[in-house]
Amino acid sequence: MKVGIAGFPRSGKTSIFNALTGQHADVGGFSEPGKVHLGTIKVPDARIDKLSEIFKPRKTTYAEMVFVDFPAAAEAAGSHALDTTTLTQMRETDALVQVVRGFPDAITGDAPQPVRDLENFKSELLLSDLVLIEKRLERLKKEKGKEQERALLERCKAVLDAERPLRQIDLSGEDAASIAGFGFLSRRPLMVVLNVGEADVAAGMPTPVAEFLTAEQLEGLVLSGKIEMEIAALEPADRQAFLEDLGLKATARERFIRAAYQLLDQISFLTSGEDEVRAWTIKRGTHAVKAAGKIHSDIERGFIRAEVVHYDDFIHYGSDAKCREHGKLRLEGKEYVVKDGDIIHFRFNV
Repeated sequence: MKVGIAGFPRSGKTSIFNALTGQHADVGGFSEPGKVHLGTIKVPDARIDKLSEIFKPRKTTYAEMVFVDFPAAAEAAGSHALDTTTLTQMRETDALVQVVRGFPDAITGDAPQPVRDLENFKSELLLSDLVLIEKRLERLKKEKGKEQERALLERCKAVLDAERPLRQIDLSGEDAASIAGFGFLSRRPLMVVLNVGEADVAAGMPTPVAEFLTAEQLEGLVLSGKIEMEIAALEPADRQAFLEDLGLKATARERFIRAAYQLLDQISFLTSGEDEVRAWTIKRGTHAVKAAGKIHSDIERGFIRAEVVHYDDFIHYGSDAKCREHGKLRLEGKEYVVKDGDIIHFRFNV
């Protein structure tokens, strides 16, 4: 899962990146044009911890999330713009996060204008996608037999012309696959992080921002990048007390991971044994045969059946044998829809 972090200058997005990854990337600029900050974190999962305690495997593997911190959009004559290099890099992510300034500008002293920044960022994504579509439609005028693609792109263009992002339209699986190669940014799942000062961290989302998010069908979080960086640098034993002083129940990383999984509609199934206990991230609604392919293409190709027990049942009964005795260990076929927390052993033959 690759999540891109973007925003306008001095929004504090690198502070958010550092808070999420535990890194210490320089705040306030990028040393090289086109350079990004990369960070990978292991997704905390109490189920993996418990299974590792039971099986004592040689290897324990958590799901991972990759964060990409892009250079800030350029400022020119009071406006904002995303450069071509950044736009190209953004197309390589699974989801985008816009960090929005919710505190006075450190240099100019200007009050935050989060709704303005949200509208400007939306416009940049729409314009970027519109340029791609118009170029492709122009080329299609010279090609024959591409009526279906032309009709689909014309439909997408109409949506963008109406100032709506492409993520808001329903597409069939075939249509979604046919435009996937364009990497349309307004079709990417988008989450908003309002970066506020310490005094506002427990105040919740301001009404104008909440109304914008509702209208745009977006999810949002309120974080304080500066404070969260300090929390991330603390020893685990000291974090909880600091969080309680701020009126928070969880760190930015924990809240963000939950929100990102929901945004991308992701779940985790588990595999366990003496060799390895591991979490595998898949999209909700994935069938067993495709989940098998997440482990290895040979398992998908030679799929016979899946032996499935849910984590909660396994913990309750204590063993596969007891789960089988109580009818909680099941044999499922290719079309079984995998559930979050399923512990699966795949049988296959190649």
